[in-house]
Amino acid sequence: MKRFQAIALAGLLLAAATINAETSESAPSVTTTPLEGPLYLLQGKGGNVVASVGADGILIIDDDYAEYSGAYHAALKSITGTAGLPHFVINTHWHLDHTGGNAYWGERGAVILAQENVYQRMSTRQEMKALNLVLEPSPPAALPVVTYGDSITLRFNDDRLEIRHFPTGHTDGDSVVFFTGQNVVHMGDHFFKDSFPFVDLGSGGNVLGYTENVAAILELVNDATVIVPGHGAIADRADLERYLDMLRSTTAQVQAALEQGLSVEQISEQGLGDEWRSWGQGFINEKAWISFIAGSL
Repeated sequence: MKRFQAIALAGLLLAAATINAETSESAPSVTTTPLEGPLYLLQGKGGNVVASVGADGILIIDDDYAEYSGAYHAALKSITGTAGLPHFVINTHWHLDHTGGNAYWGERGAVILAQENVYQRMSTRQEMKALNLVLEPSPPAALPVVTYGDSITLRFNDDRLEIRHFPTGHTDGDSVVFFTGQNVVHMGDHFFKDSFPFVDLGSGGNVLGYTENVAAILELVNDATVIVPGHGAIADRADLERYLDMLRSTTAQVQAALEQGLSVEQISEQGLGDEWRSWGQGFINEKAWISFIAGSL
């Protein structure tokens, strides 16, 4: 199983390198999409960023890769007509496509908030075997200043933000941010819209826990909720229901095949069927997703 996981995940590294090469040919740019009230979706290269702008100032959720910080700063200046400096940065988890801009904003006075495990991982050397990466501790300016265990509440721009930790999911330090007044939710990487997710087993993630978390989040939203995934387009409750169905169905397939005595290699050759074929066209292909499931059982 470990040999197969290494083969499948080597493909992820190649895909990531290809994306990096393609992106480096053009200057970083960020698109801006209004959401509800004072909220905006900003999209660059990495994880989706949500900005709240209003009388209390600017707050952002996640901050993409470091090289995109200038583009995000320009976008925030354009939206607000001000210096565009966030008062708060909330990290949904520790991965660099969501925290790469921390140092940029921290050096400019932003207060960074994250779940305690995010601080622990960012402040120590981390090895991401899935992507063949070794990451040294982040600089002090990039580290969360405010950390929490299960949850924290923040009142900002006439809204109440409920920030909740969902453990043993994508990693061990994932948070989901609920804008209760605007009925908008940023799910971080507990949601890859219409795609198989990356579950970082080496950082305390687990497909079974991930699925339980998505089911729990589904009970906290309604048909009018605007759902922002960690990656992909804006979604709604029906999209999240479909995502949960994929998680449950594909996990059941792999588990049943393993119980029948099939190897992970044989399950990969057999595949998950036409219903889920399109879900493997993104960063995580079908083989990698099968390996994540098998590694979580």
